[in-house]
Amino acid sequence: MKTYLVGGAVRDRLLGLEPGDRDWVVVGETQASMEAAGFKPVGRDFPVFLHPATGEEHALARTERKSGRGYRGFVVDADPTVTLEEDLGRRDFTINAIAQDVDGQLVDPFGGAADIEARVLRHVGDAFVEDPLRVLRAARFMARFGSLGFQVADETMALMRTMVDSGELAELVPERVWQELRRALASERPSAFLRTLHDCGALAVVLSEVDALYGVPQRAEYHPEVDTGVHVELVCDMAARLAPGDDLIGFAALVHDLGKALTPEDVLPKHIGHEQAGVAPVRRVCERLKVPVAHRELAIACCREHLNVHRFDELRASTAVKLIERCDGFRRPERIAQIATVCEADKRGRAGLQDAPYPSAELLRRAHAAACAVRASDLPEGLEGPAIGEAMRAARIRAVAAATGKKP
Repeated sequence: MKTYLVGGAVRDRLLGLEPGDRDWVVVGETQASMEAAGFKPVGRDFPVFLHPATGEEHALARTERKSGRGYRGFVVDADPTVTLEEDLGRRDFTINAIAQDVDGQLVDPFGGAADIEARVLRHVGDAFVEDPLRVLRAARFMARFGSLGFQVADETMALMRTMVDSGELAELVPERVWQELRRALASERPSAFLRTLHDCGALAVVLSEVDALYGVPQRAEYHPEVDTGVHVELVCDMAARLAPGDDLIGFAALVHDLGKALTPEDVLPKHIGHEQAGVAPVRRVCERLKVPVAHRELAIACCREHLNVHRFDELRASTAVKLIERCDGFRRPERIAQIATVCEADKRGRAGLQDAPYPSAELLRRAHAAACAVRASDLPEGLEGPAIGEAMRAARIRAVAAATGKKP
């Protein structure tokens, strides 16, 4: 049995990164021979098997032929005559089209190792245009590897623009768009994902509400970067810095300013009421992409409340308690720390302000901790019905005032 290590494990080793899961390609075998050797079949769309000892995935070498629109419109051929080079030729980028044999020797027919050295993300061949999901994958790889100096090859970017113009990105199902977006937001540089999609025109197709922020001006005294789209890029990168790998924080950071795209031109560069105006487009994005409930609820809370958190030191204790209640912070206590992090990313996600202090985050956490420390057992005995809730709120207000020095 001829087996070759392929894909990310080979690429990451050449990049000096810790490899993740190891995937293997098997040449010259059939489903029957794999099962006879003890491999367990698990592939739905093409022949994939689990190794009987290691549990690692082994796929039969295969080719793919376009048979319809979208990313599912393919006919797969896993005949035992398919060569390793033919299998590598169907892959998306040269850096992913490298194999390694059992002796550690590389099989690199498309120059992937050289592109890794040059830090270039380049498509393997013309078949790249057959799968619209690859546009999003290119952007996600930039989010992951952009900090290493990678750039999309000019010819690849041109091909991506052609794919956008063809209209095939509209065929992508919401779940796949969300999957790529979620992984990008958990990467080190989400801004590279947004910028890559914006530059090729794909952002206007898959995240039109975010794309609409580019070119929208803000007041330079608060936003030295001026452009709202650039601001969102900076905020997403700051969120990745403050909460590495947390796509929940990342998504709320991404959509917190959607209301600024709706500001009338005669009001610009001010954005009065943008936090309330942004709630509806946040809901639309969540519904369209089938975003999980936890992501949706945090995103809406951050969109609605981020200006209140920024001026948290000005709020009375009673107003602070109402804010925590609106955010469901007593029933879902983890949410307040999440909101504080997103708002800090917003405040520090501005040109030249990335290291600025943000005392509102600590003040919000302190107020929340004080309010949560109040227990029903602390209340006067004999209270019933609505009086219990009123007494609990009054006790929380007193606790917040004592912990923060705020007026009740």
